[in-house]
Amino acid sequence: MEVKRLEGKCCIVTGSARGIGQAIAMRLADEGASVCVADIDEESARQVVSEIEARGGRALACSVDVAERPRVKEMIRATVDAFGRLDVIFNNAAIAEVKPFMKVTESDWNAMMRVNGLGVLICMQEAARQMIAQGHGGKIINTSSIAGREGYLIQPHYSASKFAVVALTQAGARAFAQYGIRVNAFCPGVVNTDIWEKIDKEFVAHGLYEKPGDAKKDFAQRILLGRTSDPEDLVGLAAFLVSDDSDYITGQTILIDGGMVMW
Repeated sequence: MEVKRLEGKCCIVTGSARGIGQAIAMRLADEGASVCVADIDEESARQVVSEIEARGGRALACSVDVAERPRVKEMIRATVDAFGRLDVIFNNAAIAEVKPFMKVTESDWNAMMRVNGLGVLICMQEAARQMIAQGHGGKIINTSSIAGREGYLIQPHYSASKFAVVALTQAGARAFAQYGIRVNAFCPGVVNTDIWEKIDKEFVAHGLYEKPGDAKKDFAQRILLGRTSDPEDLVGLAAFLVSDDSDYITGQTILIDGGMVMW
């Protein structure tokens, strides 16, 4: 008989209609968790739910803008109504942009911080509120980035937003430990997703590389394991952080980048 170590866990994964979030949502469901696939793109979220259900999992699609508190509250309410409670939230929704330091505008900064900073704060607050009311703890897991450990001159506003995620993780761990809520983060490196394809084009548009693909090749040369990652490279850590095996870990930010950044 197959043992599913996440059986009975009820989870939300934001930004899970594609990329890293989708891979995490599907892995958690494969291991027995009930998953709310939350994304601003509800149609794509429903497609992910269909894939999960086809594999025998249990899932719910939810449309959310993580920077709007009423929408976040609705997402949590829908999850609790469907699954009975909330055990875990992955704050994975984010945006990214390549722009040299001197070209970043107030609009660029505010847009980045709205989703990557404020969105994480609101989701942490509302998830913690639900978990505290339930009275049996929980897990909050935030997606940062290697740009949350090293500031990059071609992504200063993105780097700042991902440093903010690390700060929120540490502050949240201190705020919620008394309620049995563990708060951790992980930092992906170069991941082969749609968002990287966007970033790759922006490198070329700003004259930083000659053609698409050059940036990825350059970054790959700095990775000790010799290649960029796929979303599936990250899901083992994600499942571990959800599981009871990680119960004595809180306030930590774990790099999962193939040995690109040492911290």
